[in-house]
Amino acid sequence: MCSGSCAKCLGITLIPLAILCVLCNILLFFPGGVPASSNENITDEVWYFGGIIGSGVLMIFPALVFLGLKNNDCCGCCGNESCGRRFAMFTSIIFAGVGLAGAGYSIIISAVAINRGPKCGLDTASNATFVYPFEEGNYLSNQSMWDACLQPEGIVSWHLTLFSLLLVMGLVQAALCAFQVLNGLIGTICGDCCGCCGGDGAV
Repeated sequence: MCSGSCAKCLGITLIPLAILCVLCNILLFFPGGVPASSNENITDEVWYFGGIIGSGVLMIFPALVFLGLKNNDCCGCCGNESCGRRFAMFTSIIFAGVGLAGAGYSIIISAVAINRGPKCGLDTASNATFVYPFEEGNYLSNQSMWDACLQPEGIVSWHLTLFSLLLVMGLVQAALCAFQVLNGLIGTICGDCCGCCGGDGAV
């Protein structure tokens, strides 16, 4: 497969993942699926925007770059038809690095949030103080502890599901960007296999 075609496939995959990550992060602003009565009742890690900034915005840029590599115009670069495409592939490595950083940020935030657990109310009073009742991920292996969170209803499963999705999608994004770093290196060193301006794209 041509390096440019491969990068385009990666870009097509990254865009829906970025959109899903943004949606997951937005849903986390609604603990248990309901509007929070106060910003103080929202888990702190949600405000770090791991899904919106890390796996969302920072992932859109490399995805768009990858999508454009297949049809990149590489004519007239110092009289060499293939060097323009080689430079484009080199540029994709830089953007893949940006994607890796964004995915890494989202992964770290998600892992910390899962380990820490959700912020919740320990009683049903309307003015209940929201706290972190779990320590060092102890609730992950003991589901009976989830009953400690009385409000909002279902907050533990909501928190765990969405942050787990962010973690998994962040790992997939990181793997795809890491693959593009390798793909970009191959394209930069060896040239793209697709023809360019009537040439074979190789030097």
